[in-house]
Amino acid sequence: MNKPGNAMLGALLLLASMALVQIASASPPTSKWSPADLAERTVERRAIEAVFWGMPAVNFELMLQAFQKLNGTSNQVAYWSRPLDWKNQTLTPNPDTIYFMPFYDVRNGPMVLEIPPAEDGSITGSIDDSWQNALEDVGPAGADKGSGGKYLILPPDFKDAVPEGYTPVKSDTYRGYAILRSNLKSGSDADIAKAVEYGRRIRFYPLNSANGSAGQTIFTDAYGQMFDAAIPYDMRFFEALDRFVQAEPWLTRDKVMIGMLSSIGIEQGKPFAPDAKLRKIFDSAAREAQASLSVQYEKVFVPPFNEGTHWALPASPEVAEGMPNFFAKPDSYPIDARAVTYSMAYFSAKQIGTGQFYLMTINDKDGKRLDGQKNYRLNVPANAPVKLYWSATVYDGVTHTLIRNSRWSSRSSNTPALQENSDGSVDIFFAQAAPAGKESNWIPTRPGSRFEVLFRLYGPEKPFFDKTWKLPDIEAD
Repeated sequence: MNKPGNAMLGALLLLASMALVQIASASPPTSKWSPADLAERTVERRAIEAVFWGMPAVNFELMLQAFQKLNGTSNQVAYWSRPLDWKNQTLTPNPDTIYFMPFYDVRNGPMVLEIPPAEDGSITGSIDDSWQNALEDVGPAGADKGSGGKYLILPPDFKDAVPEGYTPVKSDTYRGYAILRSNLKSGSDADIAKAVEYGRRIRFYPLNSANGSAGQTIFTDAYGQMFDAAIPYDMRFFEALDRFVQAEPWLTRDKVMIGMLSSIGIEQGKPFAPDAKLRKIFDSAAREAQASLSVQYEKVFVPPFNEGTHWALPASPEVAEGMPNFFAKPDSYPIDARAVTYSMAYFSAKQIGTGQFYLMTINDKDGKRLDGQKNYRLNVPANAPVKLYWSATVYDGVTHTLIRNSRWSSRSSNTPALQENSDGSVDIFFAQAAPAGKESNWIPTRPGSRFEVLFRLYGPEKPFFDKTWKLPDIEAD
């Protein structure tokens, strides 16, 4: 008896062969490809397109799966009781804040997310669907303007009246998450504890529960445990994509992918069980997609944010414009550029630049890729235009995650004992070992690999946007 995967491959090859026979009757009889060859090439090409199209969905699916491995589940809150260490293997996370991540599933009804007022703390964050489109921003830079409030996350098919006292947030998908950062006043243990305490005032519960009492919010502390959501460029990508397709409704914008995915064995209501031969095709397709994404990633940094530098917002203008409005423009759907963004980051804000802004670089001042074998210095000019803090974080240049086994991954204006220069500027050093007397300003790198640096501005102010304050390039020593 044949295995399901063998039957699937046989069916795919039979369909392709039948189509080719019909074409052959009206075409020259010779071809350098057999029907079987063409069928395999079709599966591989469509698998590559599936990687590009499905990147933000798989990115979300992997984070949910990482939470489930810690015995968490939907409609609960993952949080980190300390600033992140390298065991958080999500894409370009922020190690200078306290993270809270409520994962929602509204198939059984709306969920309530309560954000506390910004009194002795503040939250910067957004609620995203599982395509990682921002539904609403929360906190001082969000809809509640720092007054706190109850956000009601609604399922796609919700038709009832919204109760009074809630800010409705309609999701196009049944599942999604919120990314909430409880901001630190400094990196001291006391301020870290205060930020954790403030964040745990978040409430997350079903609308139909009794008054949303504190006991209904379930928190799981993920600090110090592996939380691996790095993108796997092999068969595992397609397994995650299949889980997503089985759980979520098709959006009108994506209906062209129904037949595309069905032709490679991913179809709602049917098992995805490729055999060994198909798995090899999927592995090869994922690797080719990764190579293509790497080439396109380098193009994101042109043009730079400030002319003559190498720092840029790591998203194309079309993606930055489209994510907050679900790519509403009828003549724009930048799937390739979106894939590049979500291959190296997760989450999107409704209003980019209000609560935070990001600059990233992969090159030094001379335009050469940042190399873990070399030593570098970044001079952060005095009077950085931020209400909260700035930070510089190092990531692996291939996986876009924190470098594994690194002692720490960032330095920020909140770092205890950070040394300032006499003019108020700050030098940040990137090297395998700290310069003498400069450990508090040093971020470790790893020899033999490329790295990249993300510079965050939380609460960015006017001098940054009018470019009277400029971040210079990283220089090799």
